[in-house]
Amino acid sequence: MADAYRRRETGFWRLYCDGASRGTPGPAGAGAILYDPGGTLKAHLSRYLGETTNNVAEYQALILGLQLAREQGADRVQVFADSQLIVEQLNGSYRVKSHHLQPLWQQAKKELQNFQAYAISHLGRAGNQEADRLAREAADRRS
Repeated sequence: MADAYRRRETGFWRLYCDGASRGTPGPAGAGAILYDPGGTLKAHLSRYLGETTNNVAEYQALILGLQLAREQGADRVQVFADSQLIVEQLNGSYRVKSHHLQPLWQQAKKELQNFQAYAISHLGRAGNQEADRLAREAADRRS
């Protein structure tokens, strides 16, 4: 099963996203990196999110990344995130128990529906270093 998470789907844009919070809640940031189906870096973002929790930052990073992908013309996207909670909630394996995450989950599902096809895979932290770096930098900027 681990191999299935790491495979790269043909014709899919690849989106790596991560959120970071310096406390619970604390200063938070979002990072996302987008590659076209040929593997060319097309866009990236690093955005300060204000004071929030890590899980909220993770969802916001995903939503911002999906919006970036649509702006770049992606119609099929494979999302890689190191938040197992977010991945499993969006894949339907985990319920969204936290009331404050439900609107973010709904917004993420709505954003995903804008694509002809999508896949969401959990990626270990080591495989998501660039998005993590962008998110941490944004949290530290505080602006």
